Amino acid sequence: MTAKRRVGVLTSGGDAPGLNAVIRGVYKSAAQLGYDCVGFLRGYEGLVDPVSYVPLTQQSTNGILNQGGTILGSTNRGRFTIVRGTDGEPMLDPELIDGARLTVEQLGLTGLICIGGDGSLAIAQEFHEAGIPVVGVPKTIDNDLSATVFTFGFDSAVACATDALDRLHTTAASHERIMVLEVMGRNSGWIALYAGIAGGGDVILIPEIPWTFEHVCEKILDRETHGKRFTLVVVAEGAKLPSGEIVTCAPAEGGRHARLGGIGQFVSDEIGKRLKRETRCVVLGHLQRGGPPTTFDRVLATQFGAHAMRLVHHERFGEMVCYHPPEIDSVPITEAVRQISTVSPHCSAVHAARALGVSFGDRAPTESPFQRASAPSE
Repeated sequence: MTAKRRVGVLTSGGDAPGLNAVIRGVYKSAAQLGYDCVGFLRGYEGLVDPVSYVPLTQQSTNGILNQGGTILGSTNRGRFTIVRGTDGEPMLDPELIDGARLTVEQLGLTGLICIGGDGSLAIAQEFHEAGIPVVGVPKTIDNDLSATVFTFGFDSAVACATDALDRLHTTAASHERIMVLEVMGRNSGWIALYAGIAGGGDVILIPEIPWTFEHVCEKILDRETHGKRFTLVVVAEGAKLPSGEIVTCAPAEGGRHARLGGIGQFVSDEIGKRLKRETRCVVLGHLQRGGPPTTFDRVLATQFGAHAMRLVHHERFGEMVCYHPPEIDSVPITEAVRQISTVSPHCSAVHAARALGVSFGDRAPTESPFQRASAPSE
């Protein structure tokens, strides 16, 4: 009798609703194809000394479809950190790559499925270049990977932020207050944009569109002239101040980016100071990462897991699954990590928001929403 084939899976970086659905999709597809499945604990750390993994079984994956987080654990710091070499190119400690290769060989893995964001996929690409049979699955609630239209976790984060806006709307209206909601989005404003539209935001501030406090205050005053004495402001954590600065709550260290946070309170305080109005700030933070995935994210994550397993089965290593509606497809990992997906100031969602009277803080409220807008495509 020949030994049963085996596949490994790990989750790396920050958690996102839908990770467990991917794991379940990988396991169930692997079982259908005749593979055993193991899950490495704490992301890439589980690949090297001490190697830590668990067998994935029907029992261990039962009931995880609607669970947030990841049953395998994750980490976005530690030994597996991409650094810049002397020539400026990103590189990983060669000893870590050798250790991961040895683990894959000793466990007899046909393939290794790595679920993660831009940084985690950059590590997966280095594995691929070193001859490790790897397949990538994109994971970022910011929805900022250019190779896929949507990533799982994004819809869940938008749902969380939209629910917050629904709740803030009633208390803001009751007390005639200005409410500022800070949401995630380091380099891209997708969560702020989608939640702002879905939750009836009046002002949306995102990294891609420069804004000024003057225009934000003008919008608030314009609403008051129309009898609306409350305003909802949605701001992405990575939105730059008019001065060009980014508000952080912790400096960059240990190979990590500076921790963003605080722009919501800054915007709230400045509006209150300028308009002498009562303002409040709410920071959603990790609430956007937690909890069960939405129906859309469960379906997308499950398809990602199943398709990743098919890529392993057909030995299409060095590729990442992606979503190009209505199909699940794949692209080389190198295409996924080279460019992030940002909100175009001229995209249809921004145009629709402007048409509804939403301010992006970049123009006076009296200016036509169709000025400086490109014509709809044929």
